[in-house]
Amino acid sequence: MQPSSRVLIRATGDAGGHAVVLAAAGVLGAAAELLLPATLGRAVDAVLGIRGSATAWMTAAVALIVVAASAEILTGFVSAAGTARATAALRHRLARRMFALPQPVVTRYPVGDLVTRLSGQSTDAGSAAATVVGGVLSGLPPLGALVALALLDPWLAGTFLLGLLLLGLLLRGYAADATAAAHGYQTVQSEMAGRLAEALDGSRTIAAAGTLDRETARVLRRLPDLSAYGTGTWTALAAAGGRTALLSPLILIAVITCGGLLLGAGRLTPGELLAAVQYALLGSGLGAVLTTVNRLVRARTSAGRVAEVLAEPTVTEGTRRLPTGPGVLRLEQVTVLLDGHTALDSVDLTVPGGAVVAVVGRSGAGKSLLAAVAGGLREPDGGRVLLDGVPLIACSPAESATAVGYGFERPVLVGATVGEAIAMGRPGGGAATRRAAAVAAIDDYVARLPEGYDTPLADSPMSGGERQRLGLARALRGERLLILDDASSSLDTVTEARITDSLTRHTAGRTRLVVTHRRATAARSDLVVWLDDGRIRGYAPHATLWTDPAYRAVFAGEVVR
Repeated sequence: MQPSSRVLIRATGDAGGHAVVLAAAGVLGAAAELLLPATLGRAVDAVLGIRGSATAWMTAAVALIVVAASAEILTGFVSAAGTARATAALRHRLARRMFALPQPVVTRYPVGDLVTRLSGQSTDAGSAAATVVGGVLSGLPPLGALVALALLDPWLAGTFLLGLLLLGLLLRGYAADATAAAHGYQTVQSEMAGRLAEALDGSRTIAAAGTLDRETARVLRRLPDLSAYGTGTWTALAAAGGRTALLSPLILIAVITCGGLLLGAGRLTPGELLAAVQYALLGSGLGAVLTTVNRLVRARTSAGRVAEVLAEPTVTEGTRRLPTGPGVLRLEQVTVLLDGHTALDSVDLTVPGGAVVAVVGRSGAGKSLLAAVAGGLREPDGGRVLLDGVPLIACSPAESATAVGYGFERPVLVGATVGEAIAMGRPGGGAATRRAAAVAAIDDYVARLPEGYDTPLADSPMSGGERQRLGLARALRGERLLILDDASSSLDTVTEARITDSLTRHTAGRTRLVVTHRRATAARSDLVVWLDDGRIRGYAPHATLWTDPAYRAVFAGEVVR
């Protein structure tokens, strides 16, 4: 079974009882529609005095109309509710998988591409129950009409069947053409969304560099391809619709002609001829079938793109707890590959518990990558990382979140309020959040907000430095190891000195690994890891390394503020 089919089947199951009700309502409505022509035909014959009671047959016809209309209303409601439920379940499952992807896998998907899959394409795939049930039900009118015509007279059925076969030949290949166009459209759309997300993230840089026109052209470079795929989709649908519109009247004329001859021969009554014409109309009007096929194509294509992400391997969650310890960090033969290039090469490093260790090196030396591996944000391709003797990968997520805190150069703040952005769902309540904010020197900023720590994050304008300090406050919730990756680069010298002093006093006992470009930070650290092209070139106190001209050259471009 193809992955896209598995996604659609799962989505149909996620619709729950809605799919069953939808199928029942659809069958009931289709049955009423198929019985109505015969009932009206009997009513006509009764009015002409051929057979039966006109009142009884008219009453039955009205009842069938009420049933068909009620089924249509119920189908619309249940279809929307089932789709909403299945889409929510699929998005939840897809979002969990996205957040569990290893870093090397995540880098293969632009943010805009993932957002597109999570939003629009999940909705298309989530409509599986309504689409599949609708697809099955759309085949009932032609099939039911064929059976009804056969019961009236085999010649009517033969005439109608010949027309359906011709229509099927004309529509051959529509699904394949529409699938190819839809897949191409969604692929290009996701690629453009990814480029747009990148451009928006760097909008200030683009404006400062004066490259707006060039960046706009880059984002829209594949717009002609998008247009071509979109045109292809509508062209295929228009061609299929045109062929249906051309042949359907011919089928109807053929059935009327055949029915008229049978009426003249006395093999049909006027009411049966009326029923035959209505069955021909019901069975040859394949607009609903085309619409359903188009929805199936979109749902299957979208399900395939969702399945790509769901099939990716996830980070294996450990279950172990950390023993009591000082926070000794150990990297053993750690190797990391990036695009076939060795970004970290057999790194051996021991960070004593409670020590402050700076990580320095030229741009591209692997500093941020080392910090990510050391804190468990990225699993190495070779070697292992241990915290107090326990491999970080073996720790439970809750244990790792409690033990390790991260501060980044450009932190992404998550939470409904400022307080939640600092707490990140960890225990400790308001007091712990306020203590962390004070150490990170962000408490004054929070005090100026309208609702303090309860101010919605979206309503809290902040500078780059204030965002960094909120990120630092969040990082301070780590009880054993702090990873600070250029986490004070946007701060002025006075604020940085204040925070550094506060960190020194309030994080005693915690191991601190600090990625920095600043000589002063390296000088204040207990030890310095000097990275050069993915390897440790030196590991010693700053004063010891300073005697090496190559080490001094690392800070040659430092801007004093």
